[in-house]
Amino acid sequence: MREPTDQANPYRLTPAAIQPLEPEPGPLQILLRRETLLLAAALLFSSVLSWGLLQARILYSGTVYFRFLNWNLFLAWIPLGLALAAWLLQGNQNRPRLRVLPLLAFWLLFFPNAPYLLTDLIHLNHYAPVPLWFDLLLLLSYAWNGLILGYLSLRLVQALFQRWMGAAAGWVASAAAIGLAAFGIYLGRFERWNSWDVLTNPVGTLGALLNGLANPAQQIKPIAVTLLLGGILFAIYGTVGLLAHADPLAVRRDPNRSA
Repeated sequence: MREPTDQANPYRLTPAAIQPLEPEPGPLQILLRRETLLLAAALLFSSVLSWGLLQARILYSGTVYFRFLNWNLFLAWIPLGLALAAWLLQGNQNRPRLRVLPLLAFWLLFFPNAPYLLTDLIHLNHYAPVPLWFDLLLLLSYAWNGLILGYLSLRLVQALFQRWMGAAAGWVASAAAIGLAAFGIYLGRFERWNSWDVLTNPVGTLGALLNGLANPAQQIKPIAVTLLLGGILFAIYGTVGLLAHADPLAVRRDPNRSA
């Protein structure tokens, strides 16, 4: 059907042909979409499944050796909550809101806890009477939850930076966050630091970091772990992000195209 035009000027559209632009959906509207609710249900189910596997292991073996995984999984949920709060507070504003910045600072502090679960695979060993394959599946399930929770929170933060400064800035911020998270994972895994050490012992934490920076030649291990782990985490994050655009199930079939 042809659009109605002005008889005197056939190339000018009449007011009847001008359709009003749909308003941009707000964060709360996006949050209540069916797809988002299904994703939230899948995340909860996955975490509950990991918890259930651990409970079954405890009942079968009579030991609570891997119970620390539940605490690590709880910490992995914190950055997603912080990022979601920041995203909701920002709304559709194109300039950063001051109340969002403290949330992002705390998000960056707790973000390494999510991918940190991947390094819990270091605990894999044969602890009789539990089969080795069961412990492998248990650790992989927790590692998966940590990765996907962390990546979802990073996706929200990337969306904020993209709104503020453009798509390139969003990817730069994501790469920087992953690099800092990789270094944070090193500090947690090998130096046994916690996220809250920055709050409970800021002077000691800063002094230890400055001491390490003053002797870079003696920091081969942290540099190697940070670069390798950061590269792996960024490669996975980029692949997951691009998968949504390349998913053949997400491509809509043209209804006018014949079979």
